[in-house]
Amino acid sequence: MQQASLPPHGLSRRRMVMALPLLGGAVWGVGASAGARVVSERSSRPLMGTQVDMAAEGVDGPQLRRAMDRAYAEMQRLEALMSRYQPRSVVSRINLAAGVTPVRVPAEVMAVLQSAQRASATSRGAFDVTVGAFKSWNFGPGEKVVPGASEIARQLPLVDARGLVLDVAAGTAFLARQGMALDLGGIAKLPILEAGMNMLRSEGVENAMINGGGDVLTQGLWQGRPWRVGLRDPRSPERLLGVVAVAGASVVASSGDYERYFFHEGQRQHHVLNPRTGRPASGVHGVSLVARDVAAVNGLGASLMVQGPQAGRALAQRMPELAVLIAGQDGGVWQSAAMSALLEPVPS
Repeated sequence: MQQASLPPHGLSRRRMVMALPLLGGAVWGVGASAGARVVSERSSRPLMGTQVDMAAEGVDGPQLRRAMDRAYAEMQRLEALMSRYQPRSVVSRINLAAGVTPVRVPAEVMAVLQSAQRASATSRGAFDVTVGAFKSWNFGPGEKVVPGASEIARQLPLVDARGLVLDVAAGTAFLARQGMALDLGGIAKLPILEAGMNMLRSEGVENAMINGGGDVLTQGLWQGRPWRVGLRDPRSPERLLGVVAVAGASVVASSGDYERYFFHEGQRQHHVLNPRTGRPASGVHGVSLVARDVAAVNGLGASLMVQGPQAGRALAQRMPELAVLIAGQDGGVWQSAAMSALLEPVPS
């Protein structure tokens, strides 16, 4: 996600209150609908530094599998454009040209960068894709690194969303200062998953689910029933806080501090970095959001991790249709009225 030091093999491995598709208790395989033979398929592939799971239904098995292959291919194509760890990606070229020259970007990347600017503006800087300048942190495989105060102080001036200059008419992106760097991990994953879902839809698939490391997109139903998505408890990840049932087009998005972290001098160091301090955000263990479309939630989880629980409550008041759940570091769990209406308890 944005405020993240992302693994070198992908865009994002984050996520906190991780959502797990329970699929209504359905058994994988062949179902039936309106007298027709309905084929159910599922698959998993490594993408964006995590595992992407896909489930879909159709009446033609080979056609359904081809549609799923095309969805994966589209997501891989977009990851190759937006990962800062792929040296030929558009994002890598923008970072290399920081302070020197604008870089032409395809429409898909421009759309994500514009979304990042909106998220930064609405969060008053709590979300900032220029956190890529915090290059010293390492939460991935190998040695864990906590940068010193002097190194963070040197990098802080390079983190400023206002330094990302977009010229939509010319189709270019420019970072204003040398040393600035983009990290799209917190803003690109959902649009990439959405592109996969759009590909399925264009291939005639009406019922599908894509789960990208805890961010879940759905459309239609599963064997005639709503999709059931479990929300893990970030305070105790082996447990579920509850289950939400969603039908049709829906998004369950999550962010948190327990997927990629380590302890240093007795303190939890996690990948959700506060762009104002260069240190891990504090006050929130995790955030889960349920909405009807990606645009409504993209970037919000990371923003609320930085802004804290009060910002989540204020957001729910402004957007009562958005389901919000926040697990605080004080041990409490708060949920909006919309989330309370959705979240079903899990039998003990």
